[in-house]
Amino acid sequence: MDLAKLKDDILKGRRRALAKGITLTESSRPDHRAAAQELLAELLPHTGKSVRLGFTGTPGVGKSTFIEAFGTFLTGQGHRVAVLAIDPSSARNGGSILGDKTRMEMLSRDANAFIRPSPSGGTLGGVARRTREAMLMVEAAGYDVVLIETVGVGQSEVAVADMVDMFLLLLSPGGGDELQGIKRGIMELADLVIVNKADGDLEAAAKRAAADYRAALHLMRPKSANWTARVMLASALKNKGLEEIWEAIEAYRAALGQSGELAALRAEQAVSWMWSEIHDQLMDRFRDHLPEQVHRMEQQVRDGATPPGMAAQELLQAFLSGQGTPGGSGQ
Repeated sequence: MDLAKLKDDILKGRRRALAKGITLTESSRPDHRAAAQELLAELLPHTGKSVRLGFTGTPGVGKSTFIEAFGTFLTGQGHRVAVLAIDPSSARNGGSILGDKTRMEMLSRDANAFIRPSPSGGTLGGVARRTREAMLMVEAAGYDVVLIETVGVGQSEVAVADMVDMFLLLLSPGGGDELQGIKRGIMELADLVIVNKADGDLEAAAKRAAADYRAALHLMRPKSANWTARVMLASALKNKGLEEIWEAIEAYRAALGQSGELAALRAEQAVSWMWSEIHDQLMDRFRDHLPEQVHRMEQQVRDGATPPGMAAQELLQAFLSGQGTPGGSGQ
């Protein structure tokens, strides 16, 4: 593989090369992983100049519809927009529907937009394991706004907040009723709450819901001394509120940028990414080196013959003592 040419093509914004680069980062083959890391190291000086936004929301809120409308608005303003849409993988077979590119049909035809659906692969946090690397790739390719759409709202749907500048929570005009089903942690992480579908018969309900959400946010400690989370109304179908939301995003970045908080946030996110990689690579090596022991111990725990804590301790001791090699043969 000619990494130098791939790098040059990505920097020139060539979509096929960008897609190829992201596919390389998603591969689990050791040679592909090594090539991907080499490529990322070469691209790193050309990254970091985009606006990084994470979107999550309750089921049925219309995340994809909103992101398509918002992305189209931004390209109309002269921005180049990349959407990293994470689709849920099947818990049974690991398959993924990967339907976001279909749902965002208009944006996918926009010459100034790039949509990349990726399966979550069972990764907690509603983001794919290589989402961070894909984000760097699209930044190097010249996309100045990156929108990351997570699987949905759940207890672990917070990892995206650890890789973006601003975390946006989309909610329906359900008001107080919907608040009961929203995890407090999600609300505390939100930098901007958007009540979508604020049009037609739902407009009055959306306004009441916005008042409920504002009251809820007042009960929570702000994430930053330089920014208080806002609640805004929008209608993706009617293209209402999009300009005001972008103005709020710019105000947020200006507030955190002037204080140096945004740069500090990204620096800490980079360190968090490093530790996440250590965790993932250790787990991969653990399973590769102790396949037979892992299978046997899992069955013993499943049968109730061995306590989980004891099983974990035995496997760790075997791993740390160097027992087991790839393929399960002893040394």
